[in-house]
Amino acid sequence: MAFAQTRGGGMTGAKLAAQLLLDLPDDGPDGPSGPSIARALRVSGVLEEAVDLAHHPREPLALMNALAQLGQSSLSAGRIFEGHVNAVKLLNLHGGPIRPAKGGELYGIWGADGPDPVHIHNGVLQGQKLFASGADVLDQIIVTARSDRGLNLILFPRKVLHGRLFPHEWQVSGMTSTASGRCDLNGVALSDGVILGEPDSYLTEPHFHGGVWRYAAVQMGAMRRLTMITADQLRRRDQVKAPLQAMRLHGMITACETARLWLAQAATTVERSGATPSDAQAAILARLRTAQEAVALLGLMDQALGAASFATGHPADRIRRDLGLYLRQANPDGMALASTASIAADTNLSTRWIG
Repeated sequence: MAFAQTRGGGMTGAKLAAQLLLDLPDDGPDGPSGPSIARALRVSGVLEEAVDLAHHPREPLALMNALAQLGQSSLSAGRIFEGHVNAVKLLNLHGGPIRPAKGGELYGIWGADGPDPVHIHNGVLQGQKLFASGADVLDQIIVTARSDRGLNLILFPRKVLHGRLFPHEWQVSGMTSTASGRCDLNGVALSDGVILGEPDSYLTEPHFHGGVWRYAAVQMGAMRRLTMITADQLRRRDQVKAPLQAMRLHGMITACETARLWLAQAATTVERSGATPSDAQAAILARLRTAQEAVALLGLMDQALGAASFATGHPADRIRRDLGLYLRQANPDGMALASTASIAADTNLSTRWIG
């Protein structure tokens, strides 16, 4: 395996991680396992790089490119890395302990509640988290928990959650390597973690919804990979110049570029130090547009490659399933309705986005 590689010659951690991920063996039920993915991320140095990229990076497009590179190699890895970036940004925003992140520890944030939402009662957590991405590999975990003062962020080391993680319950057709299982927080003492910021500070814009462009960048990377796979298959079949196939490939190329332009605008808008709450709309619109382009791209790919690409061993099959699931994160319909209402109700936003 390629884990002996080290960075050199100007290679970024993201680029090395992308190479390592492509070389991983299929040691999980549906491709590389979560532990193998986490090891590739740690060895590459991309987790340490995230400390500088996550919050007000000097070059926001470097963050976009890192997310896209990982998404191009593995959507599960991109999802885990994006969660790491999100968590590191929260540590910066709320004065959390950053030293472990500089040492290459893997972070994540779990916000999705199930039927038993997580809340704080008499200094003890009650409830459970669902869709806990990286449940089998994270070193440090931020969880959200309600109290009578609002929504709180609490950072826990993995050892506190020993015996409380159930990644095997993640039984879905896509993103299986994220092992996004359940976390039972019933009885965990608040004193075993570190409270980050003030109640409801997590919801402050442009850092809350303003961050949705990041996982769209991961998705854009997968769109590029599918376009590469399609172009390669058409070349092998000597169909690149066939009129209908050429138009399908053209549509996939322009879908990727449309998403990239929207995401580049969002990254440079939201990640600058002077970003305002209303700038979050740039991220929301970019995330929604990327999803639209991704759905169109998947349709074009299916038409171009036909039934053969649905074989479980085809290079497009797992990416199709992973991307189809990932695009549903998180409540895109509600996000679109809220964004439209905000833009229509605000004169400055209307001037910016409507005219």
